Amino acid sequence: QVQLVESGGGLVQAGGSMRLSCTTSASRESINAMGWYRQGPGKLRELVAILTRDDQTNYADSVLGRFTISRADAKNTVNLQMNSLKLEDTAVYTCTVSRLFDSNHYWGQGTQVTVSS
Repeated sequence: QVQLVESGGGLVQAGGSMRLSCTTSASRESINAMGWYRQGPGKLRELVAILTRDDQTNYADSVLGRFTISRADAKNTVNLQMNSLKLEDTAVYTCTVSRLFDSNHYWGQGTQVTVSS
């Protein structure tokens, strides 16, 4: 029932920047946290960044200092600003949301980010 829509993926050169956005159908009052995962070729899915409703953040060590997760004014939209992109950042990036009153995580369809040399 909960839907998420991601946008902003595509092809970018190493050293460049890209911004991803995710909007969920979940009501803003019900959201516990939103975040991004990614899965590169031949790799396991990993956490990229999470933003909680009380503005706590968590980042993967590999993206610290380069990626920033933030909340839009509507509070049911989250952005991921990616700077200084590296070849190893190539992956499908998927948005997730958790709610206060259930134990489920909901997932978007994912968006491809390809970093080229």
